[in-house]
Amino acid sequence: MDAELADRIAALEERVAALEERGPAAQPAGPGGLVGYRGELTDPVELSWAINVLPGPLLALDDGPRVEVLAALSSTARVALVRTLAEKGTQSAPALQEAAELGSPGQLYHHLKALTGAGIVEQDKRGSYRLRPAATIPVLVLLTAASDVAGQLRT
Repeated sequence: MDAELADRIAALEERVAALEERGPAAQPAGPGGLVGYRGELTDPVELSWAINVLPGPLLALDDGPRVEVLAALSSTARVALVRTLAEKGTQSAPALQEAAELGSPGQLYHHLKALTGAGIVEQDKRGSYRLRPAATIPVLVLLTAASDVAGQLRT
């Protein structure tokens, strides 16, 4: 066995021993189980996303960033913008203003500022807007979950 491989094995053994020493006390507090979601899109862009997390560590995360995302989606105009971008892909500012039925460019940019600040929407080099690819499926999951909580998905 070469020296590099022996060093790597020794380092792994040290890490395993350290984890074993911590034992059950190292488990995060909070509810047990697993929370997850996944999604696949083919149109207007092809995306696949999946995530599974333990509830305890999830609940221990800083609330600020997730509240910013939820706040950015807390307006019918912003949800209309997200819906338009999800359905049609990249759009110009005038097309978004029309789709969301906003009376002025100032109103549009107010809502886009919240969506871009939360990392939901991004502007491309041509000045058009799109859902940030890494945010697309998670945002659709948020809208799906909100529809479920509101009872819209049950027949």
